[in-house]
Amino acid sequence: MKDKVHLLKWISMGLEAFLGIPVIGGSIVLSLIWTPLLFMLVLHIVIVILCRQEKLPNGANTIGIITSSIAWIPIVGMIMHLLTAICIFLEIRNNRKSHAS
Repeated sequence: MKDKVHLLKWISMGLEAFLGIPVIGGSIVLSLIWTPLLFMLVLHIVIVILCRQEKLPNGANTIGIITSSIAWIPIVGMIMHLLTAICIFLEIRNNRKSHAS
């Protein structure tokens, strides 16, 4: 199950990074009437729940929940999506290192 959670984290990181691309991410969010933000909110909530069940760190996806809630603000949303993607990446990397030791 931990591998599935890690896969979901990688997917959420990729989507956050994509939504953080200037103009492209915003255009997609606006053209789909903010549906991607709702999707990301649900995805982050699911990942946090699964992380708690598997006793894995979930701070970065908690930040993702906050990001999905405030990302409708244009520049703030772009910055938050990119920061969330970085946080998720660092959390994945640190978790892999701690399990490799």
